[in-house]
Amino acid sequence: MDLFDAWGTGPQGLPEVRAGAPLAVRMRPRTLEEVLGQQHLLEPGSPLRRLLAPVSGEPGPAAPSSVVLWGPPGTGKTTLAYLIALTSGRRFVELSAATAGVKEVREVIEDARRRLATGGAETVLFVDEVHRFSKSQQDVLLPSVENRWLTLVAATTENPSFSVNAPLLSRSLLLTLHPLADDDVRALVARAAADDRGFGGTIVLTDGAMDRLVRLAGADARKALTILEAAVGALLEGREVAPTSSDPGVVEVQTVERAIDVAAVQYDRAGDQHYDVASAFIKSMRGSDVDAALHYLARMIAAGEDPRFIARRIVIAAAEDVGMADPTALQTAVAAAQAVAFIGMPEARIILAEAVVHLSTAPKSNASYLAIDAALADVRAGRSGPVPASLRDAHYAGAERIGHGQGYRYAHDEPHGIATQQYLPDELVGARYYLPTDHGHEREVAARLDRIRQILGGD
Repeated sequence: MDLFDAWGTGPQGLPEVRAGAPLAVRMRPRTLEEVLGQQHLLEPGSPLRRLLAPVSGEPGPAAPSSVVLWGPPGTGKTTLAYLIALTSGRRFVELSAATAGVKEVREVIEDARRRLATGGAETVLFVDEVHRFSKSQQDVLLPSVENRWLTLVAATTENPSFSVNAPLLSRSLLLTLHPLADDDVRALVARAAADDRGFGGTIVLTDGAMDRLVRLAGADARKALTILEAAVGALLEGREVAPTSSDPGVVEVQTVERAIDVAAVQYDRAGDQHYDVASAFIKSMRGSDVDAALHYLARMIAAGEDPRFIARRIVIAAAEDVGMADPTALQTAVAAAQAVAFIGMPEARIILAEAVVHLSTAPKSNASYLAIDAALADVRAGRSGPVPASLRDAHYAGAERIGHGQGYRYAHDEPHGIATQQYLPDELVGARYYLPTDHGHEREVAARLDRIRQILGGD
């Protein structure tokens, strides 16, 4: 039996979409025109467009043999992989890096080579969650990419610079997918309500229900369709007569909330409530009121705010409001942002809460924030001046002849590791941008900085 036919796939090896399939599967775009968002990748002549073009023997710009699709969940990575196979006429094979091993990868590669050798269709190998592959598993893919035995489409939600081996990444075209805009999610939900693959016009959503669903989806197309399907299920529960296109069922805010079991929270993600709650959240952390900060965090979470938005606010607050008074706050905030992206909700709420407690209870200083703004103000006002000759690059031929690097004192050769010499341009000698407070760790920084500035000044 053919390896791929055993998987119960349809034409070209693409998964069959049965009537009882989840709504997100049934509504997967069948053409490029149905793809929402990601228009930056679909410009005429783009590498992705070339991959989507039908395979032919005619000369022309070669399509890439390997593509890495990087983006958040629900942005269309799997859809684009399907479309590459469907529109180009290639055969499609899908592996999940979470379950496949080296043996499965080798079998796919050998089958692709055999088909090419016998005049069969080219193969698109889609590897989902490629970041879960070990180094040895990723290395197995290299010869097939190098020799164009197949077209590799790898998807990941993690930064490929850290999760994909350098040799494979260097042979691949990296395409970054952006989170869907609210209008894209709204259009997707409306299409599912009207399209025969979805509910065929038998349901309509109130404006409030649509807004609520879009907010809860958090830029994730798959999540939006899953919530819609659950809401329609809740609407139909206990009804004796099914809705029709002439007498459609109405999905209201309460229907959506009943489907996902959450309470309504007054929080308009695109309006004043969004900005008011986010502002109160930041100011509560700045003001060291941990209870208030946790309250506003809870309001944002309960209202379906994107946890990545919350994490970004926490990282900013760590640098702007805590600063050097507790340098570990920024480490906590960055770790929280990375963990939120990796874990997702609902567990991410615990990570966010831990970061909020740390920032709220930490000593505060905005000295670093004020320092960079003061330095920028001088630069923008034209106060810069030439770099002192002793600090200029002296590594190229002829630099020493024009005085670059002459008189430079190497700090590590000096007492205390501090070299007494001029670092600022002449116009700014004596400028003081960073003025540390006596809060927390910054008290120690202030004492050390006083001594450093005395040494630099020759005292």
